[in-house]
Amino acid sequence: MGFVTGMVAGLQRHALDPAPLLAGLDIDPADPARRVPLDRYATLYNRVITELDDEGFGLFAQRMPPGSFEFLCRGMLGAPSLAEGLDRARRFLAIVLPDLAVSIWRSGHHAELRITETRALADAADAPGRVFAFEWLLRLIHSLSCWLVGRGLALDSVDFPFARPAHADDYALVYTERSAFIGGRVLTARFNATLLELPIRRDEAALASFLDGAPGRISMLYRRDRATVTRVRDLIRHALPASLSQDDVAAQLHMSPRTLHRRLDEEGSSFRTIKEALRRDLALSRLTKTGHSIARVAADLGYADTSAFYRAFTGWTGMSPERYRRQLAGGLPPTPAERP
Repeated sequence: MGFVTGMVAGLQRHALDPAPLLAGLDIDPADPARRVPLDRYATLYNRVITELDDEGFGLFAQRMPPGSFEFLCRGMLGAPSLAEGLDRARRFLAIVLPDLAVSIWRSGHHAELRITETRALADAADAPGRVFAFEWLLRLIHSLSCWLVGRGLALDSVDFPFARPAHADDYALVYTERSAFIGGRVLTARFNATLLELPIRRDEAALASFLDGAPGRISMLYRRDRATVTRVRDLIRHALPASLSQDDVAAQLHMSPRTLHRRLDEEGSSFRTIKEALRRDLALSRLTKTGHSIARVAADLGYADTSAFYRAFTGWTGMSPERYRRQLAGGLPPTPAERP
C-alpha cells in the first residue's frame, strides 16, 4: 500500500481527491497492511496519469506529457546495446523530467545507475511523493531495460536517498534484497557492467503489443516473476532438437497452460516469442561460430523441414542463412536493413 500512497500524493498536492480513482479497485490507503493485486495497481497507475494529464503523477515542477513513456521506449528500441539505450533514456529524461537526473557510471566489472535529485521534490525527505518518485523512476528504467533485452537484470544493491519506508520489505521483490536507506539526494543502483553490452532484442511488433496497457503495465513486470521466462527458455533449450509445445512446458512446470500463458503475459512475453527468440539466438550463434551445414543447424533447432528454417531466418534477418554466413566470412556486417 505504500506504493499506492506515494502514487496518489501528486493528486493531493493538486487538491484532488483520489477516492474516485480508487473506486471499484478495492484499494483503501487507510489499510496499510492490505495487499494490492498487480492488475489493479496498473489500472490505478493509468487512471492517475489520465486524471492529471501527467505521466509524472503530478510530483514534479514540470508536467511529463502523456506519450513520454512511448517515446522513451521507441528511443531505446533502436539502440544496438543496453548501454546505448540507457544513454538515450538519460538524454530524453533530461528533457521531460529535469527534476531527476539519470546517469550511468562504469568502472571495470562494476556499473552504477544514479538518479540525482536536482530540485527538492518535497519539504520532507521522507514525504510519500518524494519516496515514490525515486521508487517509480528506478522501477521504470530497470523494468524497461529488462524487457528490451529479454531477460532479468539483477541489481546487486541499491542505496535509496530516504529513510526506510514502512513497505521496504517489498523492495526484495521489486528491486533487490540488498537495499539500504542512506538519505541524501542520490539513488545508486549497482549491477554487473557486462549487462551493458547486452543487445536490444525487442522489435516494433513486440513494442506495439507491450504498449497496450502502458505505461501502467510496466508495474506488472516484477523481478521475481521474470523467472518464468527463464524457466521456459531453459526447458525449451534443453529439449532440443525435440520441439516442446506450450502444454509440454506447462506440464513440466506443474501448472496449467492457461496459468503459464497468464504468467508470461504479465512479464510482457509469450511462449511463441520465447521459443522464436531462442531459436534465433542459437541460429545466429551456430552460423557464426560453426561450419555446420544449414540443414544440420535447422535440425538441431527442431525444424523438421529445412525450408521452414529458411523462412524463419529470412524473417529474422532479411536474408538467407547462406548470405548471412557469407557476409560474416567476408568481414562485412549485415546492412542496416538486414541486421539481425
